[in-house]
This record gives sequence, structure tokens and C-alpha cells, in this order.
Amino acid sequence: MDNPATLATGATLLCCLLAILGIHTYTSGRAQRAALEDRLVLTTGHSSGRRRNFAAVDRRLRKTALGRRLQLRLAATGLDLTPGEFFVYVLGGVAALWLIASSVLAPFFGPVAGLVAIWAANTFLNWQRQKRIEAFINQLPDLSRILANATAAGLALRTALGMAAEELEAPAGEELATVASQLAVGRSIDDALGELAERLPSRELVVLVTTLVLSNRAGGTVVGSLRNLTETLEERKETRREVRTMLSEVNATAYTIPLLGLGAMIMLNSMTPGSLAKMTGNPIGQAVVIVAIALYALGFIVMRRLGKIEV
Repeated sequence: MDNPATLATGATLLCCLLAILGIHTYTSGRAQRAALEDRLVLTTGHSSGRRRNFAAVDRRLRKTALGRRLQLRLAATGLDLTPGEFFVYVLGGVAALWLIASSVLAPFFGPVAGLVAIWAANTFLNWQRQKRIEAFINQLPDLSRILANATAAGLALRTALGMAAEELEAPAGEELATVASQLAVGRSIDDALGELAERLPSRELVVLVTTLVLSNRAGGTVVGSLRNLTETLEERKETRREVRTMLSEVNATAYTIPLLGLGAMIMLNSMTPGSLAKMTGNPIGQAVVIVAIALYALGFIVMRRLGKIEV
């Protein structure tokens, strides 16, 4: 104990041992976390096996409320993107549109273009989600028919859902595979189907989920109800297709008019270079441009409302 060299050697060896134990604990913890994330990905049914970009950004973003909300929205769209990837792509789009609008039109339009880029990203997610919902609704008659045939053959509802997941294509196959995975890890049928209805909200799916949940709770036969529901879903499918065809012109007009306004500004600035910069160089011109953009946005919203009919 009186030898300083011995004490220093012992302390060094102890520090090395602690460092090795710390590294071992850290690596094993990372391996366990990676395995848990893989299991969660398999449970949610969204995995492509590709290498993810911007992993550090994704990890930090998932800890925030924005990241968790974005993760839920991406899961509902079926896109093979992480919240970090989508966030970085949106930032890149905002920067690109900001620079393009500032150089082509005027510096005043840079922030406006950035806001438009954020709105376009949000609209893109809503469009992808609605597109997935529409595709899922179109598959509901086949899903109801498969479940009716499976239950008529004496199979349990859990087995019938797994069979439907194998036979149907995306998105119904992917969503039902998610439900089957959740049932396999111990979740109840009510919770798994309820989460499916929240992820892809529609009247048709709510009716189907309610029918399955009530039959599972009451223990009664579900074959007759599913077969009647199949016929109803087929009729609603045709009605939705007819309504969508009739309203396609209104929806196209809603996007065409704002593009005409943008084209008019570009043409005006090309005919008289610097005119937009002079116009937005004073408060009156800026107020006029803001009012014009607000009117275009109001017209777009009104036309979209007119072209949106719930069937």
C-alpha cells in the first residue's frame, strides 16, 4: 500500500476493467435495442430491410411530439420512410423552393414558397393516406367474403384474419398482417381491430370492425352478417366510383386556378424583369400580394369543399 507505482498500476488495471465492462454493456444494450426495434417493425408491418438514412436525426426526432405524430401519419400512408428521412426531405424541399422563388420571382416570395412547400408536404401525406384508405375500401368486399367463408368453415376469427392477410394484396394484406402480428404477441381482437379502424378511418371499415368485435364478444354466428355486408360494400364501391368520376372536373379546377396565377406572375416578371421585386419592395405591394394569395387559397379551399362528398 505504501508503493505509489503499485497503486497506480492497480488503479489503471481497474479503470481498464471498468472500461471493458462499460463497452460490453453498451454494445449489448445497443444490440438488444436493435432487436427490439426489429420486433416492433415486424409488429407494425412496415419493414423493407433497406438501410435507413439520417438515423441520428430519426432517433432524436422520435423523442419529440412532432416525431411521434409524424411516425403515426407515415404508418397510415404506407410509405417506406422514417420520420427522420421525411423531415430532412421536407427541409430540403423548403430550402430549394425558397431559393428558386427568390431568384425567379423576388426575395419576398421566398418565405411564401417555403410555407407552400410545408403545406405541400402535409397535403402529400393526406393524399397518400386517403389513397391507401380508398384502396383498402375497395378490398373490403373481398375481405368480408374471405372472412365469411373462413368462419363458415369453422375457423376461428384469428385464423380467418391471418388467412385473409395471406390471400389479399396490399394495402389490405399489409394491414391485416399487422393485425395478425399484434394478435400473435397477445393483443386482443378488439384492440387490434380498433387500432386498424383508427389508422384507416372509413365508414365501411368501422361497420366491418364493429360486426367482428360484437360477434367476437357475443359469441354468435357472423357468417350471415358478413355475407350481407359483402353485398352492401359492393354497392357502396360502385356508388363511390360514380361520385368520384362526376367530381373529377371540380377537383382538377381547384388545382388549375392557383397554377394559372403562378404562371401569370412568372410571365409578368419575364416580360418586365424586376417588376415583382419593385412591386414587393413597398408595404402596399406586399399587402396586395398577400391578399391575392389569400384569395387564391380561399378559392382553392372552397372548390375542394364543393368537390368533397361523403358517400
